[in-house]
Amino acid sequence: MDSLLFLCARRVVAHRPLPALPADLHPVLFQAAFLDGRPLVLRDLVAAWPFPVLNFQRLVGRRELLRDHPCKLCVQAVILAVVAQLRRQLEEPGHDASLRVLDLTGLPDSTSGRAPDGMSVWSGTVALAKACVEVSKHQREFQRRGSKRHKGRSGAATAAAAPQPPGVDVHADLFVNGTSYGILRDALQTGAAGPLRLKCREFQAEELSASGIVALLESLDPSFVRRVDLRFNNLGLTGLSVILPHLSRFPELRSLKLQYSNVDVRRPTPESAIGIRCLAGQLGMLPSLRELNLGSSRLSGNLRQILCDLQAPLESLELAFCSLVPADLAFLSQSFHAPALKRLDLSGHDFSQGLLEPLRLLLEETSASLLHLDLMECRMADSHLDALLPTLRRCSRLRFLGLYGNSLSTAALKDLLQKTLELPDLHLVVYPFPVDCYKPEPPSESAWNFEEPVDEELLAAADAEFSQLLADSGRTDLVWTSNPYGHQTLDFFSL
Repeated sequence: MDSLLFLCARRVVAHRPLPALPADLHPVLFQAAFLDGRPLVLRDLVAAWPFPVLNFQRLVGRRELLRDHPCKLCVQAVILAVVAQLRRQLEEPGHDASLRVLDLTGLPDSTSGRAPDGMSVWSGTVALAKACVEVSKHQREFQRRGSKRHKGRSGAATAAAAPQPPGVDVHADLFVNGTSYGILRDALQTGAAGPLRLKCREFQAEELSASGIVALLESLDPSFVRRVDLRFNNLGLTGLSVILPHLSRFPELRSLKLQYSNVDVRRPTPESAIGIRCLAGQLGMLPSLRELNLGSSRLSGNLRQILCDLQAPLESLELAFCSLVPADLAFLSQSFHAPALKRLDLSGHDFSQGLLEPLRLLLEETSASLLHLDLMECRMADSHLDALLPTLRRCSRLRFLGLYGNSLSTAALKDLLQKTLELPDLHLVVYPFPVDCYKPEPPSESAWNFEEPVDEELLAAADAEFSQLLADSGRTDLVWTSNPYGHQTLDFFSL
């Protein structure tokens, strides 16, 4: 239920121009203007912002509010208001403003929300980059005009000596690909000393060359970066050896994601051995690293060598589709990482044979700390789940369990549900379509018929059984879903 103050704020922002109001009302007015989709009012509020910091997520509230409301025009309005403020400060040296930091970190990507006109992280990055370039260009033009006005007396030195506005630091999460590379590079390189400065917290790059990634990394403020996410870049061990040395300049780097990097060391060669030693040494140069994602790298038998130089235990390790062998899981069980792990993703491994017992032993070692466990598409049948269930029940802090894509029956899933009700923090289970909910299908002549059709009535009946069990147990806080995409999984920084 909305507070009386918020209801009053909504009435106020419904009309422009805004009346003169006390400074301490600006935060609630900002929240009301955003949630009601009033970009022009937001521009007015930012222009008169009375505080040194404007933290978007803190002002608006929960991520759910940001995700489910149309925010593209509102975010753009805030950026444009800051640009207008800085241009005015350049042109009117006596004009000052309180705002020094605009914090846009944590804005959810529009693809994860339900608002049709939300702002993606990519489009937000482009908007910010263009704003930085525009303000820097305006500053240069202003200095050039000033230089011409003073020509014959003190020349360009007079313009250079004119007081410059303190400017605004923009804290943001950035996502770049080949399309946006040029504008972001220009913003980082030309705007570093300008009035509008990008401070990147989380950097994500897709489908860029190693040299392009290095150029951007070298332009980031080293004190602020906490995550680097390099996916779909086809780097291989050679490309990683070019990039990773540049990460040691980020003392607060806690998360490194290198999924889909085209690393394959299943067949050892002298070159791959050198590449692995190089990778391990470079990871060892990241003292704050706590999350590592090597998803879809073919690492068979090499996990020990890759992780051997890490200075501190990992808290999140994602190794989906990494072709691990029993020796890899055995190493992990005996390593100092196991008792510290909060998140573990081993999806895409065949636990129907020799990996099952090593997995059980690993879960024993992680049971006191584990919050998030992904075992999707692991060829597990009822007997395999039954063997793991006693260990899963000892994971007393578990919040998320992913089992999508395994061959489990309704009976096995009901047993899992009933026996994990005792886990107080468990709030999301992603389960597979039960094998007994598939229609018996005659052999098809089509070579393209790879999936058996689901019997929607049987599936609905199974879903109803699960829901009834949850209701009867009083665990309405626990969500069971067969949709692997329709939920927000735990981010490492929220664990």
